[in-house]
Amino acid sequence: MSAPSRKSVSSRKGMKLKSLSLQEKVKVLARMDAGLGEGYEWHTLEEGLQLAQKTGKPLMLIIHKSWCGACKVFKPKFAASAAALELSKDFVMVNTIDSEEPKESKYEPDGGYIPRILFLDSKGEVQSEIYNKNGNPQYKFFYYDDTSVVESMRQARELLTTYTHKGNEL
Repeated sequence: MSAPSRKSVSSRKGMKLKSLSLQEKVKVLARMDAGLGEGYEWHTLEEGLQLAQKTGKPLMLIIHKSWCGACKVFKPKFAASAAALELSKDFVMVNTIDSEEPKESKYEPDGGYIPRILFLDSKGEVQSEIYNKNGNPQYKFFYYDDTSVVESMRQARELLTTYTHKGNEL
């Protein structure tokens, strides 16, 4: 039996996973995080756009490939980042791998290189002013370490957050 696709599992994660064997659960979860970290709440792009609109949270989109050397170097750094994990609570987190990469040109603001990380507002508009300020200006959305990602996450949270935290009221 093959493991369910990311799309079928991520939307019904809890219910669907309960019916799987331990080995199948491991395969499904590994496919969902694609090496970027199990602690994050990952969504498909379609789900993420709907959730961002519903919650008012900004969306963080990571576009990567399974065969990409730079992606393989980046993934464990991001997965191990406590700061990125904490900040992720203020975002709808989306990672697209291989054929899941969106085809629309708006997701390639300065080219189709990988990996690239884009921040979208809750309406699904790419915010091209949020990019890796420490990186190569020719590849603004390329991130090589978690520190640069965390800086952009902080900037995106400050500029794009329109929802209110539940539980932080007096």
